Amino acid sequence: MKPQTPPETPTDYLFRHRLENLIDTRHELVKLSELIDWGRFEGVM
Repeated sequence: MKPQTPPETPTDYLFRHRLENLIDTRHELVKLSELIDWGRFEGVM
């Protein structure tokens, strides 16, 4: 039996950063991802 993890409390969110705040939007891969038509890939699956 695995040990139970305690449920997250609202204070746990105080120290969490949103991924969108950690990503450098000036990075080349971020710019490239904005040019890709992701809907076309989703339609294939």
